[in-house]
Amino acid sequence: MTAPFFNREDEQKRLRRAMKAPGGAMAVIYGRRRCGKSTLLQHVISSPDVYYLADQKEPALQMLDLAAEADKTVPLFSSASYATWDALLQNLNDRLDRRIALCLDEFPYLVQLSPALPSILQKYLDRPGPKKLNLILCGSSQRMMHGLVLDRTAPLYGRALEILKIEPLKAGWIRNALGLEGEKAVEAYSVWGGVPRYWELASSFDGLEEAVGELVLHRNGVLHEEPMGLLLDEMRSAVQPYSLLSVIGQGCHRLSEIAGRLGKPATSLMRPLAQLVDLGYVRRETPFGENEKSTRRTLYKIADPFLLFHFKFVQPNKSQLEVGGVPAVAAKVSKQLSLHVSAVWEQLARDSVPFCAAGGYQWGPARRWWGTGTDDRPMEVDVVAESLDGRAVLVGEAKWSDAVIDPGAARDRLVAKARNNAWARGREVIPVLWVKRGRRNTKVKIQTPDDALDCLK
Repeated sequence: MTAPFFNREDEQKRLRRAMKAPGGAMAVIYGRRRCGKSTLLQHVISSPDVYYLADQKEPALQMLDLAAEADKTVPLFSSASYATWDALLQNLNDRLDRRIALCLDEFPYLVQLSPALPSILQKYLDRPGPKKLNLILCGSSQRMMHGLVLDRTAPLYGRALEILKIEPLKAGWIRNALGLEGEKAVEAYSVWGGVPRYWELASSFDGLEEAVGELVLHRNGVLHEEPMGLLLDEMRSAVQPYSLLSVIGQGCHRLSEIAGRLGKPATSLMRPLAQLVDLGYVRRETPFGENEKSTRRTLYKIADPFLLFHFKFVQPNKSQLEVGGVPAVAAKVSKQLSLHVSAVWEQLARDSVPFCAAGGYQWGPARRWWGTGTDDRPMEVDVVAESLDGRAVLVGEAKWSDAVIDPGAARDRLVAKARNNAWARGREVIPVLWVKRGRRNTKVKIQTPDDALDCLK
């Protein structure tokens, strides 16, 4: 089943604008695999544009294949032989009678075997005179795309009109993709995250349990080894980042704990952890109100729901899954899924705050808070945010439970926690409760799964 194409309106607008520029314009698209980069390109380019999906063949075969694609726009273009990329680009430019887009998808594959290609493209873009080719360079390896285009020392640095990082879609779109609402949509998002290809694969199965068993748990499942593939896209060796994700996924969140589990000095882990944060696979969590750069109260959490699911349920049970133990592991997943969803739900609550307009205020980004209150007792608050005008603070709880919650008691508890902290002093306190099921009332603002997902589109 082919999934519909969701969102990306801004990306489409920017690409089309770049492709309408005078000849010699360049746009760059990059981001993790399976997020819809190629689908985006197919929605933007059309005849007579030339689209070429690179692979890992020898350069001579790559040029031959690209020339064959160009035949659709320039008849018999492939009848000539091209010894170099320079010759191919020059001849294609000379034979065109109009401006077109030349899209090189998986551009890093081309560069791996033809390291001079970025300099050749730079020469084409910088040369004087009319140019009929606009370039779109696309790649899944964020590390390589940075090195080829975004690094200050790269030949193509500063040449792009548009640089688009294609992120996973926001959580609200999963309702459209899988036809789910409310808690079922949140449960699905807690497994698949915002990656459109995962949604497309899951839509072919009868429910979340079957999709997880066939796609993720089974040793032949399409997504069984997905995390390793993601890491190999980005790093020369996946051993250390995979190990880091493994221990974080199993509950080690402080740097000292992670280092102790791996038997390595904490200082040796700072760079690989920073890379995982930059890639969006891990997030640094610091208490609300503290300087993120100077505080030592930092936790590391897996940011991507699919990776979190993998390192909670798949990686620790790899040996059992390898010998066909899918039913036993699936039973573990079923038993512990609510706890996993709860962690994702808490983050969705924080993500939704800037868009929820609680109390009539506009809110900045939300964070968690933990520490000692003014009464010297330890305390945690799931969600804390400051209004943009600084006059109010939002305090919230995120509960993924079937238990009935007393709204009045919840409001009093949240207000008391806020008043027990210096960051609430002299400000209006707006309590908000994110719950699995609930009804609106006058005592506290209630946010249900559908309310949160409405904010995240």
